[in-house]
Amino acid sequence: MESNTDSSTINWDDIIKKEARGINDADLGEIQQVDENFILSQKGTIGKEKFYIPKSLVSYYDGNILHVSITEEEAKNMYMQGSSPIVEEEEHIKIMEERIVVSRRETTGEEITIIKEPTSETKTVQVQLTHEEPIIERNPVGEATSSLHPVQSIKEIKIPLMKEEIEISKQPYVKEEVVIRKKPVIETRTVTEEVKSEKVKVRKGTEEAEEEIV
Repeated sequence: MESNTDSSTINWDDIIKKEARGINDADLGEIQQVDENFILSQKGTIGKEKFYIPKSLVSYYDGNILHVSITEEEAKNMYMQGSSPIVEEEEHIKIMEERIVVSRRETTGEEITIIKEPTSETKTVQVQLTHEEPIIERNPVGEATSSLHPVQSIKEIKIPLMKEEIEISKQPYVKEEVVIRKKPVIETRTVTEEVKSEKVKVRKGTEEAEEEIV
């Protein structure tokens, strides 16, 4: 692994479980934890010594060992656990708040009903009819012949005359069609709902006054 002589570009996650060495190759133990400002290293197995070394004292990292600019004596006098309140403790408190979440779902609204009902109306249609009427003409004939029989009795001759009569029938047909279309209409509605959120107040000791954190 390549060494990194610039402490500002050190990957701090990479130095966990690596050695920390001070001036004159002083053994400062194995690095256990890294926070925003300090490096925690631990030396020994029975009588454990823990050092909280500021990141500002880091010289460089060679890929295996983190080198810092303090002596072993300085580490024990100034940065060993119990010698100085160096580490800041933090407690994270989550502040809750409600927010309005609006969703849409499809449902059945109004409906329309299409009704077809029969209606009656009287229509008058002009129809042309043909019929036959007789036309009688009298034409003179030649001399009578001996083959004709004399008139002995009344004789009727019937000649049918043709005529047209009206026959009425009703036949359904498609007159027109009705087209029903559904189109989406967008409307904007305002949703008003009460939401809750949490505020943080700090009470010091038994004092009645409270300080609100905004």
